[in-house]
Formats: sequence, C-alpha cells, structure tokens
Amino acid sequence: MKVIGRKDKIDLPDLKLRSIDCKIDTGARTSSIHCEEIYLTKRKHRSTLHFKLLDESHPEYQNVVHSFDDFRIQKVKSSSGHSEKRYVIRTVVRVFDELIETEFNLANRKAMNYPILLGRKFLFKRFLVDVSKRNLSFKKNNDKTT
Repeated sequence: MKVIGRKDKIDLPDLKLRSIDCKIDTGARTSSIHCEEIYLTKRKHRSTLHFKLLDESHPEYQNVVHSFDDFRIQKVKSSSGHSEKRYVIRTVVRVFDELIETEFNLANRKAMNYPILLGRKFLFKRFLVDVSKRNLSFKKNNDKTT
C-alpha cells in the first residue's frame, strides 16, 4: 500500500480537472465533491443528472454543465449526524500517477476548505494515511515532470 498524506492534489481526467485540492478523510465512508446547480432531466423514461463542479471563486472553475446518465441516489450521514439523500457518480481519479475509478457523492461543500473529500471506500486496501504528510502524490507527479 502507498502512503498518502492528510491533504493532496488530484486530477479528475474525465471531468477535465487538474490539481484539485482534496482532504483525505478516514472518518468519511464515501468520497464527496463540491457541486452546484444539480438537477435532473427526463427523456423517454431515462433520467440524466446535470451539475456544475466547483464554484466561481475556484481557480479551476470552468462553468461547464456535466451530465451523467449512470448515477444513483444514496443516503449520506454528515459528521454532525444529519442524513440526506445525495446523487452518486463514478469517475476516474488520478493519484500517484495511477488511474482509479471511484464514486463521489455530489454535495455543496462551498463552506468547506476542500472541494473534494476522499473517503474510506477510496482508500481501502490502497493507501495508508500519514497525517503528518501532505501532497505526496502531487509532489511525486511533479518530480517526474521536471
């Protein structure tokens, strides 16, 4: 297993986002990503999920509406104990120059310090967390390019 720090920067190649700050959270079961303007459309008995990633204040904000036909709804309990239903998508994460498909629930994380939270399902059997470290994947990837 690789060691990952408490914070890092990851790429989401399918969503065309690079070097996005994330928090590693062993207390969270699922991973979460900041989204706004989340809505569904229906056509011929098929629903499509639409959303914008990040917010206008984020340097990587692109004002792009992403659409997913393959999604589900999951009940998520916050750290404060509040439960809510959230949409969940699958996409690819690049970390330590490895592509890993994982699930993200869509949440409004605007008030949080990090737009992405990587939870236990992502970490399980892949990473050990060293809370004294940060940006290990980002540093390793940048060392390769220089």
